[in-house]
Amino acid sequence: MEQSDLETAAALTQLEFEELSKTPGGEFAEIIGDLLMLVGTGGLWAVAGGAASLASKVRKLARASYASNLIYAITAVRNDLKTLDDGHEDLRARIGSLGSDPKFAEAIAALALRAMQTSVKDRLKRLARIVVNGVKVDDLELEGLDDMMGAAVELKDTDIILLGYHYKHQSHILTEKDMNPTKWYSDIQSAHRRLVDSGALDTREHLKYRSSYLRLESLGLMQEITSINNFDGVGNELYALLMEGKKFYERLQEIAVKQ
Repeated sequence: MEQSDLETAAALTQLEFEELSKTPGGEFAEIIGDLLMLVGTGGLWAVAGGAASLASKVRKLARASYASNLIYAITAVRNDLKTLDDGHEDLRARIGSLGSDPKFAEAIAALALRAMQTSVKDRLKRLARIVVNGVKVDDLELEGLDDMMGAAVELKDTDIILLGYHYKHQSHILTEKDMNPTKWYSDIQSAHRRLVDSGALDTREHLKYRSSYLRLESLGLMQEITSINNFDGVGNELYALLMEGKKFYERLQEIAVKQ
C-alpha cells in the first residue's frame, strides 16, 4: 500500500472534485466491481483510466450528491483499511485478499446502497467503520452488517453518545458466563444506578433522552425493562444494553492499532 496507494488516492480525489452530471442509466454491479478495485491496491488500474471509467458510470447511476456520498464513504473505507494494514501485520494477508472475497464485495455493495440514504459525513464514516471493523474481527455476514448499517444512517450523534454511556456501564454484564435472567436484571439495575449517579444523564434533558431511547430500542440495540423498585432514574425508566447494541457500538470505534 505504497505507490499504488498514492495513485489510487489521487484517483479518489479526482472523483471527489469532478463535476458529476445526472445522466440516467448505469450498472450498479459494474460500479461495485470498480469500487472494489479502488478499495484495493489497484494503483495501475487507477492510472490506466479506471477512475475516469468509474466516474462515468457513477454519473449514469444517480444524482451528483449520491456520487459524492459514495466516494466519501469509499475513501473512508480505504483510510481505515490502511490504518488496519499498518497496525496489524497478522491481518495483512487477509486485507490483501479482500478483492476476491465475496463477503467483502457484498459489504461494499451494502455500503453503496446505504450511502444513498444520507449526506451526513459522520454517518458515512460510520458505514466505513462497520465494514472495516468487520474485516478486523473476520465477521462480514451480510444480515448483521445490513442491520448495523441501517442503524448507522438512522441514529443521531446524541443517540450514539447515549448508547456509549450504557456501553461503558453495562457491556461487561453481557460477557459474563452463565448469566441467568434474575442476575442479569439485578446487574442492569445496579449498572443503571451507577450511570445515573455519575451525572452523565442530565435530568433536565430527559425529553431528548426519551427520543434517543426510542430510536435505540426500535433498532434492537437497547431495551426498556420494568423496574420492581421505585428506581429514580431519568424519568424513572430503566434501560438495558442488548448484545446487538454492544456489537454495534464496538463496530463504530476507531480502528485500533496494536501497541
